[in-house]
Amino acid sequence: MALARKIVIYIVVVFVLYTIITSPAKAADLVQIGFEGISDAAKGVGDFMTELVN
Repeated sequence: MALARKIVIYIVVVFVLYTIITSPAKAADLVQIGFEGISDAAKGVGDFMTELVN
């Protein structure tokens, strides 16, 4: 199981590096989309907590 996890992590790292090297603009767009998703999720949690307190 540990070997399979290492292989999957290696494949993901190689894919990320390949994407960054071959298409930096696309990679930047993907990172921006990821951060927007995280930001939206954090805002949703904050709104939920605010409503719980009120």
